[in-house]
Amino acid sequence: MQKTGDRLNVGLSSPSDGADPTAAYVHIPFCRRRCYYCDFPVSIVGDRPPLARQTGSDTGFGAIAAYLDPLCQEIAHTPGDRPLTSIFFGGGTPSLLEPGQVQQILTALDQQFGIAAGAEISIEMDPDTVDLAKARGYQAVGINRVSLGAQAFQLDVLQACGRTHTPADIDRAIDSLRQAGFTNISLDLISGLPHQTPETWEESLQRAIALAPTHLSIYDLIVEPQTAFSRWYQPGESPLPSDQVTADLYRLAQQRLTAAGFEHYEISNYAQLGYRCQHNGVYWRNQPYYGFGMGAASYIHQQRYTRPRTRAAYFDWVKNLPNRPGPLDVPIDPIQDTFLETVMLGLRLAEGLEFKAMADVFGLGLVQHLWQLLTTYTDTGWIEWAPVLESEHHSHQDKGHPPSPRVRLSDPEGFLFSNVVLSDIFQALGDDPVETPCRERMESAV
Repeated sequence: MQKTGDRLNVGLSSPSDGADPTAAYVHIPFCRRRCYYCDFPVSIVGDRPPLARQTGSDTGFGAIAAYLDPLCQEIAHTPGDRPLTSIFFGGGTPSLLEPGQVQQILTALDQQFGIAAGAEISIEMDPDTVDLAKARGYQAVGINRVSLGAQAFQLDVLQACGRTHTPADIDRAIDSLRQAGFTNISLDLISGLPHQTPETWEESLQRAIALAPTHLSIYDLIVEPQTAFSRWYQPGESPLPSDQVTADLYRLAQQRLTAAGFEHYEISNYAQLGYRCQHNGVYWRNQPYYGFGMGAASYIHQQRYTRPRTRAAYFDWVKNLPNRPGPLDVPIDPIQDTFLETVMLGLRLAEGLEFKAMADVFGLGLVQHLWQLLTTYTDTGWIEWAPVLESEHHSHQDKGHPPSPRVRLSDPEGFLFSNVVLSDIFQALGDDPVETPCRERMESAV
């Protein structure tokens, strides 16, 4: 089983870098039902009857089959000349696809770009959508990493979120994946859910650790507009935990998971040695990536592009691709300052920001300004400066450079207060702060 490196390369892309991406996100916008916290572009197909699964005749799952041809057409119309080193199937619930349907998409990607040997190929799964036969089928077509959406290990908490699986389904899914030969398995958990307490959160952490995944993503609930939760709850008010409790849940996760041997390598992510998520590393390094499918976004040649968020609009958009000058013509406003986004993403990482690398890309002036802003937090304990020799310290000062090659947010307190730090940086540098995404496959790619 392919593993990622022990240390995440935090090299930066130059704003003038025109290289094609080597990472691709594929959006599969289908779910049995919409979770009460979800604001992603999805289509609801309901539960699939056993006979319909055999014949492919049911309306909801026929919609999945109808989605694949336009998706593959979009891939075929996207220029690129570098083999893909990471592919991420997100959703939605990609594990509603049959292995042959996943293979159809992988074949389209391979024909258009090529897939590098040893590429990380991930798929998100809901625990109640996978059995041994499907797990074996996914591995046979090339999937080598699974992200399992456990979210919690208490039935009442899962039901309060609108999840369709049970705690027992999580155990069965892990067992099926291991029997099929998967060794790179990530679990998702969410803190701050309705009726969640420190005691139930402790139970979820311990049960997750006992399953021995290679990776864990720990997300704090965000009550997004236009979701069921936004109609029912106010953040910080019962039955949601208070802000103080959710901060304590974050600290508890950091304590338990690092004690269990997991490396806290990013604000929301923990990994066993050698199992960091290679695909998400592309986002955090602010490097280019393709996004394919309804509502997906790409970052190509220093510009971001999004697709329509409904199937009908997306299908019409794909039909007109041959008549357009390029396949990516629904742009989000281009990033005005790649420097700010690099700071925002880089400070999510345990490695933080390397000043020399940033100065090489963005110039010394911006980096000096950032250094001055960050020094104001020295007494808070929220930031940490990498140690340097005394001789190097004086050398940097004489040249006007920051006195350290690297700065990072402390763990866990700096990570907890990251939005405060980032808000001040964005305000000082003349832009509005951007909320950083916390889903594993990153909201920027959905």
